[in-house]
Formats: sequence, C-alpha cells, structure tokens
Amino acid sequence: MDTFSLSRRQTLALLGAGTASIALQACAPHPASAAISPDAEAWLDRLAWQLLEMAPEGATSLGLDKGEHAALRSQMGDRSLAGIARQRQLLESALKTAIELEAQPHDPATRTSLAVVRSAFRTGFDGLALPYGDISVGGWRNSPYTVIQNVGAYLDTPRFLDSDHQIGDAADAEAYLARLAQFPAQLDGETDRIARARAIGLVPPDFLLDKTLAAMERTLADARGGGAMVQSLVSRTGSIPGDWDARARSIVTSSVVPALERQLAELRAQRALAKPEAGLWARPHGAEWYAWGLRAATTTSHSPDDIHRMGHEQLALLHARMDPILRSLGYTAGTVGERMTALGKDPRFKFPQTDEGRAQIIATMQGKIDFIRTKLPLAFRTLVRGNLEIRRLPLAEEPGAPGAYGGAGSIDGSIPGKIWLNLGDTDRHSRYSLPTLAFHEGIPGHVWQGEYANRMPLIRALLSFSAYTEGWALYAETLGDELGAYEGDPVGQLGYLQSIAFRACRMVVDTGLHAKQWSREQAVEWFTTTNGSGRAEVAPEVDRYCSWPGQACGYKMGHSEILAQRERAKKALGDKYDLRDFDDAVVTGGNVPLDVLGENVGRYIEQTLKG
Repeated sequence: MDTFSLSRRQTLALLGAGTASIALQACAPHPASAAISPDAEAWLDRLAWQLLEMAPEGATSLGLDKGEHAALRSQMGDRSLAGIARQRQLLESALKTAIELEAQPHDPATRTSLAVVRSAFRTGFDGLALPYGDISVGGWRNSPYTVIQNVGAYLDTPRFLDSDHQIGDAADAEAYLARLAQFPAQLDGETDRIARARAIGLVPPDFLLDKTLAAMERTLADARGGGAMVQSLVSRTGSIPGDWDARARSIVTSSVVPALERQLAELRAQRALAKPEAGLWARPHGAEWYAWGLRAATTTSHSPDDIHRMGHEQLALLHARMDPILRSLGYTAGTVGERMTALGKDPRFKFPQTDEGRAQIIATMQGKIDFIRTKLPLAFRTLVRGNLEIRRLPLAEEPGAPGAYGGAGSIDGSIPGKIWLNLGDTDRHSRYSLPTLAFHEGIPGHVWQGEYANRMPLIRALLSFSAYTEGWALYAETLGDELGAYEGDPVGQLGYLQSIAFRACRMVVDTGLHAKQWSREQAVEWFTTTNGSGRAEVAPEVDRYCSWPGQACGYKMGHSEILAQRERAKKALGDKYDLRDFDDAVVTGGNVPLDVLGENVGRYIEQTLKG
C-alpha cells in the first residue's frame, strides 16, 4: 500500500493499492432498490456490478470488462460532486437492504458477506457526509484533500491507462481514446471540489502543496507535447491500423492540458493561503474528520489517545527484542534507534545511486520472492498462484510516494499482481529491509492475499478493510521470519523487527500529527531518531500521513489482532492446532473488519474441535 494496495489507487487504486479496494466514483444513477431479490447471494452479486458501474476502472483492473460488461471498458468514474451524491444515494439504499437481509437465516459465508457490506457501506456513507474529502468505500485511500501529492486523477488516470488498460485490438485502442477523452471531466470535477473546500477554509499544508505543484507541473509539461499518455497508446498499437498518435495527441493537447492548467491554477491559489501546520487539528471539522479516518482505517472505535498509547507500548516491546541482536553485532552504545541509524549507514547494506543499483534492488527482491515460494506449503493448505511482477514506479509519482506498494492482479490472471518500487532515491531501500518488504507487498502479503480475495464472490473482491489487508501484510512479514528467511542472518532479522516497529511508530506519529499538534519536522525527527529509519524514507512517510489521516494506524492494529487470534486458536485447540489451518481460516475468510475476523476464527476453532 506500502500497500497501497489497490487503487490509488481507488480501484485503480482500489484494487490495488495497493492493491485492492474499490473506491466508488459514480458515473450514473443506479438505485440499489431496483429489482431487489430476496435471495441474498443474487442481491450481493447485483450490488457488486453496481459498484463496478460506478468505478469502471475497477472492472478493467479485475479483468471483468468483457462480454455483457464490455461497455465498462470505455468508461471512467465520475469524480464530481454530482457523482459523489449518486454514490451516497446508492450506499444509503443498499445499506438498508443489507441490514434487512442480515435479519434472515443464511449460511456462514453469506452472513460474512452481508456483515462486510454493512460495515463498509456504513463507514463510507458516514465519510461521504463529511464536508470535504476523497472517500473510498471498501477501500483504504481516504483523504481530506481531493487533490494532493499522492491523490488525484492527475496521477491515477495516466497510470491506470498505461498499466491496467490492456490493448490487444482496435476496439481496445478506441476504448483507450474514449477514456482519455473523459480525463478532463475528471480533473474539472476535482477542481470544483477543491475550490469549494477552499471556500469553507480547507487548505492543505504548504509543504504538501509544494510537492503537489511540482508533480502537476511535471505532468503538464509532459502533456503539452502529447507525452506519456499518447506514447502509451502508440507503443501498443504498432500493428493495429489507425491514426492513434494524432487522435490521442489532439485529445491531450486540446482538452487534457487546459483541464490540468485549470487545476494547477486552483492549487496555486491555495498555495498563496497555505500555512505549515501539518495536522487536521488546524483545519475546519478536523477532529470530526480524523475520528472518522481512524474508524475507517482500524475498523475500531479507539480514540487518538488510545492509539497513541498503544503505539508507544508496542514499540517498547519490539525494541526489547532488537536490543540483544544489536549487542551481539557490536552495537552497544545509544538507543535502539541510534544504533539502527548507525547500522543503516554501513555501506555494506546500501545500493548504488545508479541504474545498476536500481537493478540490484529489483533482483534482490525477486530472489526473496523466489525463496518464500518454496516455503508456502508449510504455512498454507490452500495455495494460490502468486502471479507477480516487480516494477519501478513512474518517475512523476516517485517524489510523493512511499518506498513501495503492491496488490493483486486481475481475477482472470491476465494482469499480474505488482510490487511498485520507488527507486528515485536508492537509500530508501537497504539490503536488510528488502526481504520483509518483499513478503509484505508481494508473497505471502498483498499480492498473495489479493488472489484469495479474487476467488470470493465478486462483492468481497471489491470491498476491503485496511486493518485486515495491512495487518495481513505485516503478518506475512512475521511468517517470513518464522519460515526461516533470516536463519543465520541477524541483520536481516533486525530489518524485519525494524519494519514491524516502523508500523508501531506510525500509530504514534499519525495521532501526534492530527490530534496532538505535532509539526511535520517534529514528526520526522521523532520517527528518525526513535526507529533508526533514514530521513529519506521517513519524510515522505510523514507527508503521506498528513494527506491520508488515520490510514497509517491500521497496519499494526490489524497485525496485533491476527496474532491475538492465533494465540486464541493455539490455546483453544492444543494439539489440534496447525498453522496451515489457522492461516487458511484467516486468508480464505476474506477481507473483513476485525470483529468479523474474530467470528471467522471462532468458527474455525469450533469446527476443528468437532473433528
């Protein structure tokens, strides 16, 4: 996500950041109350297609824009206020139906699906009632800022068209052009929304706007000459007759460029008003928005104070494990963070700031993926393919993006899952941090878990909960350690423990920024010195927490809950406990809120005891 597992993602970003979740951007009214069937499964399937009609990009990312649904291949989501209103109308109607259906008897799988819909829709419905923001329904990317350094169509749409919109024939190329022609409307819809937010006092922090302006100026400079959006089509239509270059170039230069210029002008107006305060505490309705953001990210009702305290407590436990390993390596002076900082400066663990160094990073990660594949039968009874490729992030996205994120590919397997690596600064990656990153973003993390989700009823493949997806990805890191990835490699194990501690730090920093009035510099300094993470890694992370309030808290909350459920299973089952069965219960149960996860594990325990 990290993952960002699906859409940035919305479903494009929703499917995967990282990966995998669906952010519902509306394109036409489709009342959920129409032709409601008393059969829950049939209704859930219909509801899934209504969501995809609102987010046609998701249908493409999942490989579902075919046959009777082929028209979705030429459509884009509506990012305007009118689109959001239609989306909320759908949620309200569907939520009412889900609650009514839950009162009827169903098998466990259907009960779980209905609970998931109810939770996702209620949270999304409440989020869409907030006075501003970019809200995903059944997704993880929620931001008070509709356009910012890592949010907005100016980033999402070009990347989606290039990476997920496949071109095999002239019809696919025509669909690309149709979507490209809708890009200006997406931009203008967002521009209207951020202008309206500015009118009620919402202006992003100045340092985020500086990054956003730089990224948009790069996108605009490229588009003025046709650029990547034209080249992506031309490079894939070499053997397909048609004047693809001229037609795409005309759309980009005559329509996309002016829309980008309008959005850039609004952002510059906002920059003239911007202040340095990083958190939502300094913005109108900030406390209300942050409480919702934490609820959406953690699927709990914990307060900012609770999460801040929990982060400190878990960090202390992890540092207690790291301390003796550091001492065994000769690092005895200073805090754990200071000693990890010293370890991070060791040139033995760095990659060159060259294209060769970037290639080494990709090769190192691929080697760890190849290793863990051989160990998966020890941890799972039900195995999926793990369809995966490792790619560098687009250059325009690197300045505002984290070190990496990943997510599963299409349901039909035609689009592989991806780990996107930010290689702009190779110091963001070390030789001891890449193994756990591979397990988190790829296998058995986001890509692996996403393939199980793709096997479920369609509605379950679309709806995602950050605490589960990110908790699972951290649990995947734990499995890497338990399956022997760091045997004879104490430095690698430190990388794993530092990664988990990194997520405990996130709980402290996110709540510090948005509820305790921390400055950006205070957050970066505390994070860097406490965990020993490099400033090049931490500074963009902190900026991400400023633009996605609450999202960073879901990781460790979910990880801790999965481990707690595992201990529950061990205690209840004794000799009948088997890691493979527990992992299957968690991952095949699908992406769920944390309370529903407990119900799924409870059923697994009950069934195992019955024999």
